[in-house]
Amino acid sequence: FGLLLYLGLNMIRESFQDEGEKNFDPSRMKVIITLAIATSIDALAVGISFVCTGYQRWLQLLFPVSVIGITSFLFSVGGNFLGVLFGRKYDFKPELIGGIVLICIGIKILLTHLYDI
Repeated sequence: FGLLLYLGLNMIRESFQDEGEKNFDPSRMKVIITLAIATSIDALAVGISFVCTGYQRWLQLLFPVSVIGITSFLFSVGGNFLGVLFGRKYDFKPELIGGIVLICIGIKILLTHLYDI
């Protein structure tokens, strides 16, 4: 909860800064490598969970991996399209929305653990 709260508040704070004050450049090699490592760790966790649930041969994995890959691709393309569309049409602040979503997820996790909802 604390980590999600910190990240959410940081994103909300950055959403109100001028574009010139922001120092995030997604085309820098450091950012690309960091995102690649994070994605690889996530994929490793999913692969281990597949083995733990009983998938033993690669043919059994073909369907679920294909569904995950296609779904991820479609949501990535759709999110990019909507981001560009809303970013041009409105004064869209994705950092603000992302920060609020992270805080809500953190609150849900906290309440789930405290009250066993």
